Amino acid sequence: MSPTASQLIESGVAFVEATVIRCVSPTSARPGDRAIVLGDGTIDGFVGGSCADATVRLQALRALETGDAVLLRILPGDEDGPGDEDGTVVVANPCLSGGALELFLEPHLPPHAVAVAGESPVARALVELAALVGFRARLGELAEPGDFAAVVASLGHGDEEAVRRGIEAGCEYVGLVASRVRGAAVLESLRTEGVAERALARVRTPAGVDIGARTHAEIALAILAELVAARRSRTVPEEVAPRAAVDPVCGMTVRVGPGTAVAGEEAFCCEGCRETWLARAG
Repeated sequence: MSPTASQLIESGVAFVEATVIRCVSPTSARPGDRAIVLGDGTIDGFVGGSCADATVRLQALRALETGDAVLLRILPGDEDGPGDEDGTVVVANPCLSGGALELFLEPHLPPHAVAVAGESPVARALVELAALVGFRARLGELAEPGDFAAVVASLGHGDEEAVRRGIEAGCEYVGLVASRVRGAAVLESLRTEGVAERALARVRTPAGVDIGARTHAEIALAILAELVAARRSRTVPEEVAPRAAVDPVCGMTVRVGPGTAVAGEEAFCCEGCRETWLARAG
């Protein structure tokens, strides 16, 4: 049995929930039809058949990249159109026989994991506030592979090892709560131990946006502001981002990945278009 949306959320799996909200005949979908699109492009549910699936899959994966909800309009024709407003995407679908679909694509992303080394007042305040802005922070732990960020707030107890672990885990953000003098000393110690200069340049110390913070809660807030900025500026590596191609038979833009119908260098929205292309080529 396929997992439900609530089960995926509890399991920390990223997905997009696609809901049909409007149809213009002839279409096989109906308002209220739903599907779940996983990060590998798998679609579980029904939102209009193979031709619509190709467009929904591509736009859903793009929504997973940005984290932003999308109002998707699939209209008959050969050329995509501009969205009426922010958050609206208009896509031409040559496969539709005069019908149209309007869907709401809602991405569900698991909260980014943050390892907070130390149990200082700043560390505790950071963990307390983190959930309010979409982070899952662990108190008193070193970074592990897969963590988005490592914040070292141990006030001098094992700073070097905690920063090193954040670097080695590949965290996109590594921050050290320390004075400028102490921060420079930690970086110099790691430098003498052979940590690459490029890696050290990624460490933010003193951690946090300069807002003139004084209290523990204010310092935690400054760090969270920096974490949010890092999350918003995050980019998807080229090898991870979905690649798009144009179906040479129907002209639809499709996502290329596991399960995509392909023949040589060409990609197709469905097996029907692939078979048509092979017949022409033969």
